[in-house]
Amino acid sequence: MTHVLTSNILEMRNLTVKVSGKKILNKVDLEIPEGEVHVLFGPNGSGKSSLLMTILGIPSYKVVEGSILFKGKDVTHMPINERVKLGMSVAFQNPPVIRGVKLGGILEHLAANKKRIDTLMEKVKFPQEFLERDINLGFSGGEVKKSEIIQILAQDSDFVMLDEPDSGVDVENLQIIGNIINSMLSEKSALLITHQGHILRYVNADKAHVLVNNSIVCSGEPLNILTQILNEGYGWCMKCPKAMKMQQRQEINPRH
Repeated sequence: MTHVLTSNILEMRNLTVKVSGKKILNKVDLEIPEGEVHVLFGPNGSGKSSLLMTILGIPSYKVVEGSILFKGKDVTHMPINERVKLGMSVAFQNPPVIRGVKLGGILEHLAANKKRIDTLMEKVKFPQEFLERDINLGFSGGEVKKSEIIQILAQDSDFVMLDEPDSGVDVENLQIIGNIINSMLSEKSALLITHQGHILRYVNADKAHVLVNNSIVCSGEPLNILTQILNEGYGWCMKCPKAMKMQQRQEINPRH
């Protein structure tokens, strides 16, 4: 993937986060240059979704140390709506059912006009009748993902976060969704969270990071890192000097 890099769209420095007094992210450093797509790997419970929630500004995720910069602005303590106005959007792994709110209604709010909505529905291969259905009510796994993706497309934000877009999706829909995501991200910046990496069959990514025990322990070329994880598991990531040094620090200064 070829991009013209200008600056970092997102920077996290020494980011430490607690939820209900429990540390769930520990001294995270991450940079995503404008125009790049980055992937975040990690085992279940490692803090991947917590990182996304923190970037978005969910109030229960309290930043106790460090900072988040978005487009050069300090958004560490900025409310969600202000971050969205700056150009953030997110597709959640398990979005809620929203009774009484039609998919068509939310798309009309996000998109410029009805013609654009029709184009987006066709693009994600979503039948028009879904516009009259309550958001995610009775949707299959693949339909929920398509619902999230079409809302992201309608929003047309500069920075997209995708939480496990390949989770609970069958092979046919994974190909459709993967190709749509790859096309969507060709002119955007993004952070894509994945556990098993299936989405990388279709999405071109510039760099990958591995989050283990609430800290980023290594970074590198996405397919190389994925291959190592598939061959040796996430235990391989803990063998690198950075991860071992972090582990030693945590043993000396255990979490509270």
